[in-house]
Amino acid sequence: MLESTNRYAVASREFMGKAYQYLAENDLPQASEKGWGAAAEMVKAVAEERGRPHDTHRLLFRIVSALTQETGDTQLPRMFGQAHNLHINFYENWLAPEDVQLYLQDVQTLLSKLEPLLETE
Repeated sequence: MLESTNRYAVASREFMGKAYQYLAENDLPQASEKGWGAAAEMVKAVAEERGRPHDTHRLLFRIVSALTQETGDTQLPRMFGQAHNLHINFYENWLAPEDVQLYLQDVQTLLSKLEPLLETE
């Protein structure tokens, strides 16, 4: 695994842990943003490992689309879309706590599907 790939994967896991901490504190905007960050960082990790650019939201969505084609897992774009809804919630704060929790669960599932796609040495 590339060092840069590992940095993204580690950041993803750290963000996910922080998302649940913020959720427990009822800080929904921060929980939401950390959930988005966890998803984005893991997509970046997979992209980095494959040598694909990943420096815009548009590119992240394209990577998820390519991974859907590669794996046949049609849940990937739905779960990444939920992560993006969390990103929007950081600014708007319109999601109920139960919805933030459900979307974070989707992000956790997304991470569990993406992490095995990382190359290991």
